[in-house]
Amino acid sequence: MQRRGGLLLNRTALLAAAVVVLFAVSVLLGSYTVTIPDFFKILTAHLTGGEKIPGASFIVMENKLPRAVIGTMIGVAFGLAGALFQTMLRNPLASPDVIGISYGASAAAVLAIVVFGASGAAVSGAALGGALGVAAIIYAISNSGTLRGSGRGDAAGNRLILAGMGIAAALHAVVNFLMTRADIRTAADVLVWLNGSLNSASWDRAGVLALALAVLLPAVAVIAGPLRILELGPDAAAGLGIRVGATRLALVITAVALAAVATAAAGPVSFVAFLAGPIARRFTGKASLPASALVGAVIVLAADYAAANLAPLLLDGTVLPVGVITGALGAPFLLWLLVTANRKDA
Repeated sequence: MQRRGGLLLNRTALLAAAVVVLFAVSVLLGSYTVTIPDFFKILTAHLTGGEKIPGASFIVMENKLPRAVIGTMIGVAFGLAGALFQTMLRNPLASPDVIGISYGASAAAVLAIVVFGASGAAVSGAALGGALGVAAIIYAISNSGTLRGSGRGDAAGNRLILAGMGIAAALHAVVNFLMTRADIRTAADVLVWLNGSLNSASWDRAGVLALALAVLLPAVAVIAGPLRILELGPDAAAGLGIRVGATRLALVITAVALAAVATAAAGPVSFVAFLAGPIARRFTGKASLPASALVGAVIVLAADYAAANLAPLLLDGTVLPVGVITGALGAPFLLWLLVTANRKDA
C-alpha cells in the first residue's frame, strides 16, 4: 500500500514537472523566442518599473505570459470538473462536455453576442450565468426526490447524465439557429469562441480566474474526503455516515463552478474535462484529483502551443483556436483508451 502511494506521488510529480516544462515552452519558444535571462529581465522590469526591452516586453507580458497562465488555470479547472463528475457518478461519460454544462455556457454566450452585441467581460458573464442556470435545471430534473435515499443514488446519477445530454442537444439546436441569424463577421467571432480560444487572454481575465480558483480549489480539497467514500456507492457511503444528497449537491456545485469559470475565460475547450480524469487514472493507476488537474493543464498548454505555433506552419499562417486541437486529438485518443482498456480486461 505504501509503495502504491509512493508511485502515485512520483507520477503526480512527473505531471507537475510536465506542466512546468510546457509552461516554459509556451512563454519562451514559438514564433517569437525569448531567452531565459531576457525573460527574467523583462519580468523584473515589469514588477519594479525598470527599463523595458522594446517589443519583447510587450509580447511576453501582454501575450505569451497571460496566455500561458490562463491556459494552465483553465486546464486545472476543466480537469478537476471532469474528474469530480466522473468519480461522483462513477461514469466516464459524466463530464461538463457531455451533460450540457458547456452547452449552457455556449448558448448564453452566443445569445449575448448575436442578439445583444456583447463582447469581452459581458460574454464571459453570460457564459458563466448560462452554465450555472443549465446546471440547476439538470440537477433539478435528475434530483426529483431520488438523491435522498441510499439505494437510489445510481439511478439519480444516470438521470443526471441523460437529462444533461437531452438539454445539450436542445441547446446545440439553439446555437445553430442563432448562428444562422448572425452576419458573417459576428458568426466568425462566435465560431472562434465556440471552439475555445486563448487569443483574447489578458491579465484582467487571469485575475478573475485566479480569484475564482482561490475559492474553488480549497472547496475541492474539503470535499475530496467524502468523494472517496462516495466512490464505494451510495449505500455504503450512507452506511458510513455520509449524507449522500448533501455531498452530491456540494460536489455538483463545485464541479459546475469550475467548468463555468473556465468556460467563461476561454470558451468551451472541448474534451479537456472528458479526458483528463481517464488519462490521469491510467497514468497514476488510480483516481486522483491532483493528477486530473495536472493532466488538464498539460492538455491545454500542449494543444495551445500546437495551435498557435505549429498549425501556422502547416496551414499557411492560420492560427487555430486551442479547442480545435483538443477536439481533433480527443476523439481518437478516447477510442485508443477504450481499445486498450478492453484488451486489458480480456
